[in-house]
Amino acid sequence: MFTLIKNAEVYAPQALGQQDLLLCNDKIIAMAPQIDFSFGEVTVIDASGKKAVPGFIDQHVHVLGGGGEGSFRSRCPELDFSQTVKNGVTTVVGMLGTDSMTRSIENLVAKTKALNEDGITAYCLTGAYEYPSPTLSGSVKKDVTFISECIGVKIAISDHRNSCITTQELARLAADVRQASLFSGKVGVVHMHLGNGKAGLSQVMAIVENTDVPIKHFRPTHCGKQFDDAVAFANMGGYVDFTVSEDASQSAENLLNALTAIENKEKITCSSDSNGSLPKWNEKREMIGMGVGSISSLYRAIRALVQEKGVALEEALPLITSNVAKGLEIYPKKGCLAVDSDADLVLLDKDLEIDTVFAKGRLMVENKTVLAYSYFGR
Repeated sequence: MFTLIKNAEVYAPQALGQQDLLLCNDKIIAMAPQIDFSFGEVTVIDASGKKAVPGFIDQHVHVLGGGGEGSFRSRCPELDFSQTVKNGVTTVVGMLGTDSMTRSIENLVAKTKALNEDGITAYCLTGAYEYPSPTLSGSVKKDVTFISECIGVKIAISDHRNSCITTQELARLAADVRQASLFSGKVGVVHMHLGNGKAGLSQVMAIVENTDVPIKHFRPTHCGKQFDDAVAFANMGGYVDFTVSEDASQSAENLLNALTAIENKEKITCSSDSNGSLPKWNEKREMIGMGVGSISSLYRAIRALVQEKGVALEEALPLITSNVAKGLEIYPKKGCLAVDSDADLVLLDKDLEIDTVFAKGRLMVENKTVLAYSYFGR
């Protein structure tokens, strides 16, 4: 099946000017200023006046729903597949959060497989907030090695809800993930929920400085809670992930601060914490309210970064495309528009709103209308 996208202004994410893109099944097979193609059946889309950008990657999504801190009735809902593509997200990394009692790694893997069947690309992380990590196989190392969708482990640090993992235990966990990554050919991430606790990133920095575990395996998220530590960690060569929120303007301000403070911009990413709980705590660490993360926050923050903060589109897009793909070691298959890359792309209108979305070459959204749904979604 061929699709020819004509006259798009391409950001790959670097600005390439007006280009035609030819898709065949799930790949981009040609990109040039002019493509004349008439072999067999081909769908032609005129993208005049639109910008073509890579499909967005959200590496922190509670695909099963998060929450549970406010009793059973506070469990957040599962990720809705149609909302994912509606918001331009074509690749997700799913994980558990605080609650690994009423949700399991088995369910997480099943949901991840379902999202792949629905037509996007989905990975997952074993583990949860606590240590020892909950797993499917009984071993973090085995989960990462043998579960094809599993690319690492989730853990919480510097948070009053964590298991107070010691520096030695965290180092051992990272060593296990590194070994599994070598066995399986995966990136092997230790994805760390970072709270606003006293330790900050001190444990991780100590491991990087005093052991032989490469810094690339450590991935702190929610880094706005420990901004100074995050800047120091990024300047050591580590990736840092900033969580965006429903307040797109504030999220854009936070991302601009990171872009200003961190020398290597490629080490900066952002994610939505979609479907995760957003509890509000008082000074006694008592929960006084709860919100729910939305996958719509991801691109809205980038749009605000461009329109409100004056950051160039080609400088803002990498935070949810190429930077994330490089960090997950799936670049250039993901995170860019190039020949032989996956046909994950988004067309933006003149106001930088999402108009059309392709995931692995399949048309998911057209003229702002969702065309793809999960099995029971419609």
